[in-house]
Amino acid sequence: MARECRHAGDSADEEGVVLAHLTRRARGPVVRIIPVRKSVLAGWLAAQPPAVRAWLKGTEFKAEPGKHRLVPGPDGGPDSVVVGVEDRPDIWSYGDLPRSLPAGSYRIEARLDGEAATRAALGWALGGYGFTRYKRNDKAPAVLEWPDAADRPAVERAAEAVFLVRDLINTPAEDMGPAELAGAAKKLARAHGARCKLIVGPALLAANYPLVHAVGRASARAPRLIDLRWGRQGPLVALVGKGVCFDSGGLDLKPSQGMLLMKKDMGGAAHVLALAQMIMAARLKLRLRVLVPAVENSVAGNAFRPLDIIKSRKGLTVEIGNTDAEGRLVLCDALAAAAAERPALLVDCATLTGAARVALGPDLPALFCNHEPTAEALLRLGREQDDPLWRLPLHKPYRRQLDSKVADLNNVSSSPHGGAITAALFLSEFVAPEIPWVHIDMIAWNGSARPGRPEGGEAQALRALYALVAETATRRPKPSGISGRKSQR
Repeated sequence: MARECRHAGDSADEEGVVLAHLTRRARGPVVRIIPVRKSVLAGWLAAQPPAVRAWLKGTEFKAEPGKHRLVPGPDGGPDSVVVGVEDRPDIWSYGDLPRSLPAGSYRIEARLDGEAATRAALGWALGGYGFTRYKRNDKAPAVLEWPDAADRPAVERAAEAVFLVRDLINTPAEDMGPAELAGAAKKLARAHGARCKLIVGPALLAANYPLVHAVGRASARAPRLIDLRWGRQGPLVALVGKGVCFDSGGLDLKPSQGMLLMKKDMGGAAHVLALAQMIMAARLKLRLRVLVPAVENSVAGNAFRPLDIIKSRKGLTVEIGNTDAEGRLVLCDALAAAAAERPALLVDCATLTGAARVALGPDLPALFCNHEPTAEALLRLGREQDDPLWRLPLHKPYRRQLDSKVADLNNVSSSPHGGAITAALFLSEFVAPEIPWVHIDMIAWNGSARPGRPEGGEAQALRALYALVAETATRRPKPSGISGRKSQR
């Protein structure tokens, strides 16, 4: 990339911690953070000094998760911070603090077990994120001393992966085209000793990626297939991410409002690159392949057209019912390539359909899966990780809505209903049924800010997917919490 993305965790402290707003030893005065559950608030208040009790009652503190109050000391400065937390260990109760508290150093004054400490640290880490590439004088987040029992490698691994997703998605398409997305993949490969191969422009046709080429050929920025490999032992895990760096809709042009957020249409690619980063940083015992078709869906004289018929990598012919359903086209060639190696697990991530958002809203990525044990494991892990998904069915009777009179299938449904399902069924044509396959249809965007989750690009189901891959690598259950496999660095 021409300029490197920056975020709040770019600089390291003297101990080499990647996240600058968490530190092993704070300098200067340290303000206490006191977590309080709503269920014990009355008893806790009764044990406090009268002045503290009066202050909190006067400010109507009710220990709602994520809500906090600064308690003043005798000199008028903050003596402590009281924050409401969930009854169970949670992430987001701490997410608002790094950006809302006054600059300075803080320490959580509570005996937290490993899971609670790790989640608190992760919430603080994610809350400190700021996309500062184009903005000067961004307010530095408050600094937290690492909770004693926190799994620091796990927090760093998860937070850095989320930051990567956010940075890639937040970067405007002008600075995040197919070449820049490939540059991010190459940088990731260099950092972890992986191999990264690029197939660019007309070479896509020679390498039999015809749909990737068709979707991207009208752009002045050549389409490309990113193919990253890492690891030599263990089961093969394949990750495929939709890398549409900007989607104009093609000849079926989007209205201006529909184009406004299309810089995020490479959110699936951002997710699989971040997931690969987590896997490689933890040195999971597996073989990894990451495939990202990186394109820009543009309008030009050589753009692919409605009712064109294009032969896919698998050999199936696809009639183009709508050029704005381009994501499934680039994914199907990449899925066919990944499936040819019969991986133990195949995952694709994509900002694919508005229908999934209509059905589930922006917070819940839609999960489609052809393998019951895999689907059940991922839903369980999503709950454990506070990283939820919601399963939608691969309802086979809807497959007939993709029938074409002149080709093997159409890229859009003949019905306006069940659009997320028919898109998933289209992709399923390119994956052998015996391969455990997970398809995540996500928005990858926060429309408004919440604690730890600023407005803009967002990682969804990332920690849940990492936990699933860790289970696939070991073939035995993992404990709950965000840690998954311990870092072997």
